[in-house]
Amino acid sequence: MGSQTTSADLEVLSLLPSYEGKTVLAIGEGIVHLTGELAKKAGEVLAVEFTGSITNETENNVKFISVDVSSPSLDISPGTIDLIFANSLFAHLSDNEVEKMVQSIAKWLKPGGFICFVETCLNNTANQGQNNLIHCCDPKYYSKVFKECRVKDESGNSYELSVVGGKCHENKICWKWQKVGSEEDKGFQQFLDTVQYKARGILRYERIFGSGFVSTGGIETTREFVSKLDLKPGQKVLDVGCGIGGGNFYMAEKYNVEVVGIDLSINMISIALERAVGLNHAVEFAVADCTTVTYPDNSFDVIYSRDTILHIQDKPALFRSFYKWLKPGGKVLITDYCRSAGTPSPEFAAYIKQRGYDLHDVQAYGQMLRDAGFDEVIAEDRTDQFLKVLEKELAAVEKEKERFIADFSEEDYNDIVGGWKSKLVRSSSGEQRWGLFIAEKATKN
Repeated sequence: MGSQTTSADLEVLSLLPSYEGKTVLAIGEGIVHLTGELAKKAGEVLAVEFTGSITNETENNVKFISVDVSSPSLDISPGTIDLIFANSLFAHLSDNEVEKMVQSIAKWLKPGGFICFVETCLNNTANQGQNNLIHCCDPKYYSKVFKECRVKDESGNSYELSVVGGKCHENKICWKWQKVGSEEDKGFQQFLDTVQYKARGILRYERIFGSGFVSTGGIETTREFVSKLDLKPGQKVLDVGCGIGGGNFYMAEKYNVEVVGIDLSINMISIALERAVGLNHAVEFAVADCTTVTYPDNSFDVIYSRDTILHIQDKPALFRSFYKWLKPGGKVLITDYCRSAGTPSPEFAAYIKQRGYDLHDVQAYGQMLRDAGFDEVIAEDRTDQFLKVLEKELAAVEKEKERFIADFSEEDYNDIVGGWKSKLVRSSSGEQRWGLFIAEKATKN
């Protein structure tokens, strides 16, 4: 037990949520040799090899179960498991069996419990003829099955599975989902996913900004701004408000850095993981609120954020966290919506309130970074560049009007065009600004 545990196995196990002293169900291909590592922290480990080929035995806090996972004889009491770790399980099941297994998993988990699973997924070069016993699925399929899962306990309480994050390397994705109450108040996150960043709305934005992007200028501004960071191979980057991952993929591929992307929108993270399949470099994503998430001091070489922090009311507190999370000599780069100094017009004030934004003028924004402890703060008004990008993006979508309408709808087209024209008016008037901020943490405190 526990022999032949590879560095890749340990990396996957490092992605698991805390399971110290808890009940863990390990299930799937080759799972037996990982039980020794799991048992070091878990209170109890139930290990099920999906072929049902192992012998029934119990050793220390590990119990081996020999049974076909699709068999009704795999009897686990509802609400008794804290963490389920599944390795290459679903690729050995039919679609119908996958859906039934996900339902079972949701029932077995305690409320608040996690399911982490690793699967090889399809990309454009996948060869389905390699093994007739294995069918790799498009990651969208797994997202759909897990999102649509609903179960009830004996008291009639309804639960669902919510994506927490994951990591992708080439064609293999490790997903992390949590069992949550269907009626739980998800606050601002629910607003983002049901109003501002619906899945369809995200895809509309991506059509404007380019594949993988939901921020101004897409790949062009990303290339320009990332070039200012002097990234080196092996450095670690935190992308706050990573969207659907375009900037993460670019930095990982171009500079060979390790990127962790966080976003409060579940829809954004789901799409990011789906888009990561086939990349040569590993990228990690997490559904997280940057105002409450914690990282050890000196964790990152760079913190990067594009058009996101306008949502944050207490920017000084966030910037103090950035300062702590950065290593000495580390850099932060932010682009964000700003406003002109002085009192905004009633119309612009109403817009800010309706969107729930917290906007400051460019210099005040830069001062908040200085107050958080950063040195050599650059605060640039890039509104002229913003206007040029908006005009270019608007012209492109108007040129492909019929195609856009065919892929979405005329209502979607009018909504996007109207939104871009409104941004042009607000920015041309000088009320809405766009700032670029670069700050460095001193090499010595």
